[in-house]
Amino acid sequence: MPPRPPDLSHLASPGAAIAVRVTPGAGRDAVAEAEGGVAIRVTAAPEKGKATEAARKLLAKALGVAPGRLALIRGAASRDKVFRLD
Repeated sequence: MPPRPPDLSHLASPGAAIAVRVTPGAGRDAVAEAEGGVAIRVTAAPEKGKATEAARKLLAKALGVAPGRLALIRGAASRDKVFRLD
């Protein structure tokens, strides 16, 4: 059973912009609170938005919200992304 992501529900306020640093191609999925935002490692490859989608799902789980409530507002092709909680 994979480990549960950390509880980041304190970041889950409507309209919040959450800075995320994504590392694709990692050995395992992981979420950690980091200085200035959230660090996410995903096993997905950085192609055709797979890593971004995997990061969105992991972040949503850590925040305790549905993945559909997170919108990518910056960084579609970058490791540094910003998601907004709608």
